[in-house]
Amino acid sequence: MSDVDDIIKRMQKHKGVTGLIVVNDEGIPVRTTLDNATTVQYSGLIQQLVGKSRSVIRDLDPVNDLCFLRIKSKKHEIMVAPENDYLLIVVQEAEEEEEAAAT
Repeated sequence: MSDVDDIIKRMQKHKGVTGLIVVNDEGIPVRTTLDNATTVQYSGLIQQLVGKSRSVIRDLDPVNDLCFLRIKSKKHEIMVAPENDYLLIVVQEAEEEEEAAAT
């Protein structure tokens, strides 16, 4: 088993994590823990969002770049770590507001 597989398995065990996707620089999912339809949907949409986000950051400061992207909705939280050759997308259940306030 590769180091990548070990890391994915370890991340998958974190509370609330529902799936992980690794997407190459061509937009093709190379590793996933989600079903095919969900993987394709998240990969395509998130890659577009990362491209737009990078563009905004570079428009504001040409020497800067996107390091991390976090999106929170009522149901899910999507965290994206873009690198040169791939994107790591982590989908997890959103924390309830009451749980977040208690911690």
